Amino acid sequence: MEKVRQTLHDSALARWGVLILVGFVLSANYYFYDAFSTLKDHLANQFSFSNTQYGLFVSFYAIPNTFLLMAVIGGMILDRLGIRRTGFMFVFFMAFGAILTAYGASGFYSGGGPGYGVMQSFLPNYSPELKMMLLGRFFYGLGAETSIVVMSKILVKWFKGKDLALSFGLKVAFGRLGTFAALQISPALAHEDGSGLSTAIWFAAMLVLIGLLVFMIYMMLDLKIDREGATTEGKSKSEKFNNRDILSILTNPAYILIALLCVTFYSAVFPFLAFAPDFFLNKFSMTTLMSGRITSLLPLGTLFFTPLFGIYVDRMGRSATMMIFGALILLLVHLLFALTSIQPYVLMIMLGIAFSLVPAAMWPSMVKLVKEKQIGTAYGLMYSIQNLGLWGVPLIAGIILDRTNPGDPEVLNYTPTMLMFAGLGLAGLLFAVTLKIMDGRKNYGIDLPLNKISSNT
Repeated sequence: MEKVRQTLHDSALARWGVLILVGFVLSANYYFYDAFSTLKDHLANQFSFSNTQYGLFVSFYAIPNTFLLMAVIGGMILDRLGIRRTGFMFVFFMAFGAILTAYGASGFYSGGGPGYGVMQSFLPNYSPELKMMLLGRFFYGLGAETSIVVMSKILVKWFKGKDLALSFGLKVAFGRLGTFAALQISPALAHEDGSGLSTAIWFAAMLVLIGLLVFMIYMMLDLKIDREGATTEGKSKSEKFNNRDILSILTNPAYILIALLCVTFYSAVFPFLAFAPDFFLNKFSMTTLMSGRITSLLPLGTLFFTPLFGIYVDRMGRSATMMIFGALILLLVHLLFALTSIQPYVLMIMLGIAFSLVPAAMWPSMVKLVKEKQIGTAYGLMYSIQNLGLWGVPLIAGIILDRTNPGDPEVLNYTPTMLMFAGLGLAGLLFAVTLKIMDGRKNYGIDLPLNKISSNT
């Protein structure tokens, strides 16, 4: 049995094969999330979305994880039921929500398809298309965040003590690949006149559905390794997660600081990406296609930088220092976007570097702060806190745009909105500096290399 364990669990081929499977599911997830950022104008033209309603659509993704704490509950379910059952459940929710969203934007639905009359019967200020798409966005968000938690635990299961930060860096890179592809492909499928809007959304939904099938392939591999006794999932009940572990997680000051950095940092990036193509279109008079390409420079940069920073964290450490530099770059970029007319090319690459530094250092650091039996819940808590920003910030950004651009201006003024993003960057920088100081005083080991952590601890 021990020989079989060494053959499978310690096999580099098996580990990297698992990473590819996980990476595809994440790429499909991020593709769908970001596919709409280049479609904002088309949604406004075809379904009369206002800036506030578009912000509501973006933020609806985060509602189940912010107010229903589904990422936390999903993390607890994960620690109790394991990867296979939890993963299938929530990847299924993600795929169901994606298909429902695409259905809401389809001509069949707009022509009076099933559910149209019901959606038309309430909230008359919102179109039936918007209401069905909000419902789909809700289910998509319900599944997407916990599925990311599941993917994180999969990597801890396979890579702890064996290039864990690199695996997380590549995980992030796969997600950014999905974003890059969405920003390139989605506007091309939709066309400049918006005639292919439904096609663009259905394409994104089908990718998520394929992601569900790919996860089912991983389930077979996960079952095989568990049967061979190679993981900790079969340990005694004394080592299982219990509700008191939540208290131990939430009373860890370093964990709280990383969670606060997480929510402020990601709130200054993902919601910005949702508005960035429209920002470039208005401030720099770009076409929809060109603005999408410029926005895609950010995920393109992270494809290369995040794995490199992950290798550095594995071998050299300095995670807390990297978080400080990433937050500082984020703040500078948003200030330059708000207060200058510098062309966005270089600034988006800089933002990509920031978006590589912080995730490459932040996510793998969790194994230094919590026990392995708590890892699902710890990530779930993090994602729920993050979703508070992903819910509120897009909605606030849309409201700021409408309030600072009364009437129907030909060119939107984005300066107040960009200053809001800069404020989030400043808050993240303060949290990162505080974390660095605390790590020096309390010796959490956040700046130590990850490869010094045993795979058996």
